[in-house]
Formats: sequence, structure tokens, C-alpha cells
Amino acid sequence: MEIYQTEEQQVEAIKSYWQQNGNTIIAGIALGFAGFIGFNLYQDNKFDEELAVSDSYQTLIEQSGKDAKAFTANAEKFISENGNNSYVALTALALAKESATHKDWPQVQKQLATAIESAPTDGIKAIASLRLARVQVQLEQYSDALATLNNDLPESFTAAIEEVKGDAYLQQGKNDLARNAYLAAIAADGIATSPSLQIKLDDLAQVTTLPVAEVVAAEPAAK
Repeated sequence: MEIYQTEEQQVEAIKSYWQQNGNTIIAGIALGFAGFIGFNLYQDNKFDEELAVSDSYQTLIEQSGKDAKAFTANAEKFISENGNNSYVALTALALAKESATHKDWPQVQKQLATAIESAPTDGIKAIASLRLARVQVQLEQYSDALATLNNDLPESFTAAIEEVKGDAYLQQGKNDLARNAYLAAIAADGIATSPSLQIKLDDLAQVTTLPVAEVVAAEPAAK
């Protein structure tokens, strides 16, 4: 690195450096300033877009209780136009609920799958997964229901997940697996949110012991 002996030499060196690199420096500053302005404009535009989507979602929800047909059409349009927006999952949940009132189960499954795929949080994903699994159990799609619940879902939903698993196992006649699932749900404090859980377990115990009682009662007659 050169050492300058006098102030004049330093000034001349600065002038020389500026003549050689001034345009580049100015261009860099201009680009940086433009980038800063562009970033702020981008942020402002993004905020405006999110606000507009939020307003559209609010309008949809208000419409859902007034005109079911219009709500369904507008909700489907909203989902198709906002594929990456966090409101899509909420709209799909609302649309699935509306379809369930008409027992349109294929449409319910479709919208719940959309909600799972676009869920902005693990909590919403778990809610959609549980609802889909319950529909699948109702439609006797037991393997699909178990597969839906075997995804990585929050621990706070363990009780509800295990209860639905128990329902699926019970309907398949897999009583031991159903009992284990119900016990796991109870261990996760499931009775606090689902009082019928204990009833399911008690009924399962009666079903399991009934054949044995029948065999014992029949033994004296056979002898």
C-alpha cells in the first residue's frame, strides 16, 4: 500500500481514483438506492395484495350463511386464484363444511385435501387431517383414514388422532388395536374433549368379553 507524504499527494490520489472509478461508484449507489426503493415498493404492494385477499376472504365467509350456491362458486374461484395464500386453507375448510351439509362427500374430501396441502400452520393441517380421516372412516375407507393420520401432526392433537384411529380399527374388527388406540387417547387426556371416549372403550370391553360368556353358558347344555 502506497504511503503519501503530503496532503497534496493525497488529494491528487483521491482525484485520480475518482476519475478512474467514479462512474462505477455512482452506478453502484444508484442501483442500491433503486433497489431500496424497489424493495419498499414491493413490500407495499405485497401488503396491499394481502389486504385485498383478506377482504375477499371476509366477504366469502359472510356470504356462506346467506347464499350457499354463490358461496360455493366464489369459494372455488378464490381457491383457484390464490393457490399460495394462507387464506386458501381456511376457505377450503369452510367449503368442505358447506359440502358436508349436502352430503357431497367427494367434494368434502377434495376440499379437505386442499386445506391440508395449503395449510399455513401445523395446527390447521391437523384439523383438516382429522376431519378428512373422520369422513374416510364414515365412508369405510379405513386404510385411507389411517394413512391420513400417520402424517407428522402436532403432539397436542394426539388424543383426537388416536380416537379416530380407534374408530377405524374397531370398524375393521381389529379390537385389540382399537383398544390400544382408545387407551392412548385417554392417556393424552382425550376424555376432557371427548367424553364419549370412555364409553367407546367400555363398549369395546363388553364386545370382547361377550363371546366368552356365551361359551361358558353353553357348556352345561352341551354336557
